[in-house]
Amino acid sequence: MSAAPSHTLAPTWLVEPTDPNDLVPGVWPTGAQRDDDGMLRLGGIPVSELRERFGTPLYVLDEDEVRAHARRALDAFRGAAALHGVQARVYYAGKAFLSTEVVRWVTEEGMALDVASGGELAIALAGGADPARIGFHGNNKSAAELERAVEAGVGSIVVDSLIEIERLAAIVSRRDVTQSVLLRVNSGVHAETHDFLATAHEDQKFGFAIDDAPAAVARIREVRGLEFVGLHCHIGSQIFGTAGFRESAARVVELHARLLAGGALPVLNLGGGFGIAYTAVDDPTPIEELAAGIADAVARECEARGIPVPNLAFEPGRAIVGQAGVTLYEVGTTKPVRLDADASRLYVSVDGGMSDNARPALYGAHYSARIASRVSGAPAALARVVGKHCESGDIVVDAEYLPGDIAPGDLLAVPATGAYCYSLSSNYNAVPRPPVVALSGGRARVIVRGETIDDLLARDVGAVPAAGGAPSTEGNDTK
Repeated sequence: MSAAPSHTLAPTWLVEPTDPNDLVPGVWPTGAQRDDDGMLRLGGIPVSELRERFGTPLYVLDEDEVRAHARRALDAFRGAAALHGVQARVYYAGKAFLSTEVVRWVTEEGMALDVASGGELAIALAGGADPARIGFHGNNKSAAELERAVEAGVGSIVVDSLIEIERLAAIVSRRDVTQSVLLRVNSGVHAETHDFLATAHEDQKFGFAIDDAPAAVARIREVRGLEFVGLHCHIGSQIFGTAGFRESAARVVELHARLLAGGALPVLNLGGGFGIAYTAVDDPTPIEELAAGIADAVARECEARGIPVPNLAFEPGRAIVGQAGVTLYEVGTTKPVRLDADASRLYVSVDGGMSDNARPALYGAHYSARIASRVSGAPAALARVVGKHCESGDIVVDAEYLPGDIAPGDLLAVPATGAYCYSLSSNYNAVPRPPVVALSGGRARVIVRGETIDDLLARDVGAVPAAGGAPSTEGNDTK
């Protein structure tokens, strides 16, 4: 790669690649490669075949890669905890991407499961997850959601407010059952990430301030049927390095030590947020280094206070599925836009956009892209990949160097889309959501069916049938 941006409009972090056809290791799935004719293969399958069978846009998820990341995370956290004589439970953070098939993959590999809504809980149970190995998050769990969680036998509920404690108190009293709970606390450590991704500073919706936590714990311990098992803290997402985790651990262990006077706290859950590479300049910390650094920090803080190290829990999501995903698009139009006498940008419009990847519009996330259906010897051009939606902020890849001859009909692949793309998808501009296809052993299969226009109209009660006739009144209150 070049040592610095070679284009006046390029962001400072973006460097021009020596070859704009290269697949950067660590950004793409491990098995991604090009044929001799330049066609991209994912999981051993040419992307041209995937387009022919499933169309575009298309979410592609490498099952074998997801499973490999799950095993690696389990080994890393369990091994780090074992060095200090304790156990680690590793939850897959389902909000990253959840389907019944993914539930089966991660649970078969030994992970527990973390859900954040009644819908995610339903998917987890439909996928065969053991309820006792499910943790339930959320800042505004409804009474109905909590009722269902307790009824299902969810292993732990992460309490987020005083109101939620009272909701749970009423449920367990009525059902005469015992429910394990953790208390989410804000350590005050602000991860070095986008403000919308940082979740441990006090001015936000999640959890309790450390100073307010003892009173909340005291109330939990008063309730017959609620078993307080420990603290939970999550400092943010897409975090590189261990410094923030170490500082947060020090503050939370101090609270943990204070609360021990009132009873045992067998678990300390330090959340997730472990970053992955989206671009060539991203340098994520290996999961083994993260696991060792966090476990060592907790052990040091416990030793300094003369208390035993609790069992640890972690919640990786993006780190499990992010790199395993690639989104395929077809290029529809290209448009060079001259901004001044010396600079222009090539706009590349694809057949998807912010409805299948909201992250760039939501918080300025950066992605990479490559032509997938061929290689090109054309000089690299600074490009912006945009979607088909009626929004100027409908950007898929804000800045990337692509071959200057990219043209309508080319397949374009955007890597590292396994996390939060399908989860955040929408029907903006009445665009149906794409299917999700899983790859394993050289085979491709649909694991989430794509939507059609008929699906969109089926929920519109005023839609006139194609053959004519009056709008349906089924489901309307006509009285």
